[in-house]
Amino acid sequence: MYTVIIWCLIALFLLQPGLAREGAVFGIELFTEALLPYLLPYLILTQWLLRLPGKEPKRRTGTYWKTYLLGAFGGFPVGAVSVSHQVRDGRLTKREGALLTAICHAPSSMLLIGYVGNELFGRASVGWLLMAVIHGLNLIFLLILSIRSALHPESQPTSSVISKKKAGSPLTESLKESSQTIVLVATTVVFFSAVGTVAADLLSRLSPLDTQMAGMAVFPLFEMTAGLQTAHDLFSGLDLHAALTALILSMNGLSIHLQVAVIARGAGIPMRWYAAARLAHMLIVPPVFMLLLAIWN
Repeated sequence: MYTVIIWCLIALFLLQPGLAREGAVFGIELFTEALLPYLLPYLILTQWLLRLPGKEPKRRTGTYWKTYLLGAFGGFPVGAVSVSHQVRDGRLTKREGALLTAICHAPSSMLLIGYVGNELFGRASVGWLLMAVIHGLNLIFLLILSIRSALHPESQPTSSVISKKKAGSPLTESLKESSQTIVLVATTVVFFSAVGTVAADLLSRLSPLDTQMAGMAVFPLFEMTAGLQTAHDLFSGLDLHAALTALILSMNGLSIHLQVAVIARGAGIPMRWYAAARLAHMLIVPPVFMLLLAIWN
């Protein structure tokens, strides 16, 4: 099946090289203007902090909350990077890693406040409200995990003996891993933006939808930032814009899911809890956000 899909995409790119290039350029612009400035500085700092020598929390629940604070507020895929690093180091079991990967997953606070709030809505308060709803739901999940862990403690990870091989300085190692993550993010954003652009054109040819509406139907499935920008271009000033923004931020898109899957698989972390958490966000975050936004206004 994957072979068929790949050959279909190759054929589409060959038949529509101009559109493929346009989509790739769109993805590059989104990455450099909306993602890189908000993601890279925080990613380096959190990875640096994780590698600094110091006392680990005495209880496992302390490790959960520390991981959440370092990972969840940094944006996609910082949470997955933080969790997988601790699973590989033997601080968390793979089961704990699976649960925390699902929980420590949220848009960057700077992305929500700066890009979504200020740039798309013209009000930072919208970004703050979105952040409160998304993290509020995640914190409920984290509290449930903490209570369960206190009542039924996890066994020590089987990989608790950390490799003694010589490593570089914490800053050097954080720069190295951050650069690898940034390359992964850039690659998936550009690729899925190109795929989304070609797919939107194909959909507009095969359906009554015009190019813009076809893009609105396609982009959120492939690339979140492209979906957010398209929703803003089409529905800015309408209540539908706010609802679509919350839904797109909850869906994330294939680009982000692939980033998380690649990082989690590198540490042997299963993805079923991650998928369940994304479904919960799609069902809960948009209506709660719209209710609070109506009260706020």
